[in-house]
This record gives sequence, structure tokens and C-alpha cells, in this order.
Amino acid sequence: MELEEGEIVLCTVDRIVGTVVFVKIEGNGEGSIVMSEIAPGRIRNIRDYVVPKKKIVCKILRISQGGHIDLSLRRVSQKESKEVKKMAEDEQSYARILRGILKDEADKVIEKIKQEGNIYDFLQEAKENPEKLEKIVGKVESKKIMDILKTQKKKKSFVKKEINLSSMNSNGIEEIKEIFKDIKSGKTKYISGGKYTIETEADDMKIADGELKKILEEIEKRAKNKKISFSIKEK
Repeated sequence: MELEEGEIVLCTVDRIVGTVVFVKIEGNGEGSIVMSEIAPGRIRNIRDYVVPKKKIVCKILRISQGGHIDLSLRRVSQKESKEVKKMAEDEQSYARILRGILKDEADKVIEKIKQEGNIYDFLQEAKENPEKLEKIVGKVESKKIMDILKTQKKKKSFVKKEINLSSMNSNGIEEIKEIFKDIKSGKTKYISGGKYTIETEADDMKIADGELKKILEEIEKRAKNKKISFSIKEK
């Protein structure tokens, strides 16, 4: 697949040369990260953040005409990193299913599927519309693959945010309790000094993230109505 600037990609640290980190981009050659794109602030020891063979998620900053790829580690959010790593895990899981059923033919099939996109999305679509998979592996093998996928227990995805609610009102504690009233789709936990965490779960990370966004918007709206300070801690 052709890479694009701004894309988030999974990489494996290959080597560190001075203040430059060279990585292997999954299925797409090599890229590099300069020290200023490793992490914000001053870096005393680059190996506190990256070591050879470690999997990291990066953002593509530039692709030169010669094909050199400049990457950033620090510009990737925690949510983006989790999503990419989870997708990679799902890809590996689905690839193992294909190899278990197709044996020696698996690598050829995987290569054909990757010409269409990634394995996970292709097989997810095949659950509803198996024709494309049947064209590649035949109806018998396609049914075997679908039967296994349908019996798989899907892992839950969790998304969490830390928020701050503070009030100068005499009944501020009671008002904050009212803000959280009837919010049942997310798990709320008190940390300390006006700090709370809100966590949602779903079969898909995008769904969990969307539900969390709705909850935060509702909390912000309620806090504003009560003149209570509201903020979200960004990691």
C-alpha cells in the first residue's frame, strides 16, 4: 500500500545512530525520526523512549521525492497509538486463522488480500459480503474461515479520559454529584481534588471513543449550566 503524509503507521525500531532513530515501517520500507520528534521537551537519553526491536506508532511528516520518510513519535496521541496497535494485533490474529486453514496457500492469499487493503477490514467485510473472499479462496475454504471468525469472542475496547471539575459554590460537592447523575454508559471514578476518570467500553474502539465523547460533552454542558469549571486532561 502506498503511504501518505499524515498517516499513522506501526514501526519497529531498527537502529539508533547518534540522535537519529531508524525504523522499519510495517510492510513499507524504512523511515527515520530525529530527536526533536521523539518526545516533547529535553531528552537526556534517547533510549528511555526507543530501543531496537521495540514496536512504536509514528506519524508520517514528509515523504521526499527520493522516497525518504520522515516520521514523528511525539505527534501521535495515546488514542491513535492504541488504535494502530490493536489493529496490528487483529491483523496477526486473522493472518493466523488464514494460515491454519489454507496452509501452504496462505501467503499467496494474504498477498492478494493486502492488495485490496488490510486483512482485518477485508475479513470483517467478508462476514457480510463473502463474494470477494470466495473469489480468492473458493466457497469451501471461505466458509471455514467465516465459521471460525463468527465463533471468535471479540475483545472489549476501553477508552478513558481524566477530567477536572472544580466549584467555588457553597454546595459545589452536591452539584458535582448531580453532574454525574444518570450517566450510566461510562464508568466514573474519583481520583482526588476535583479529578475524575471516565471510562467507556465497547466491541469496537471507535464506538467506545464516540460514546466517551458524548459523555464528556454532556458533562461539560451540565458543568457550564452550574458555573462549575470543567477541563479535560490531554495526554
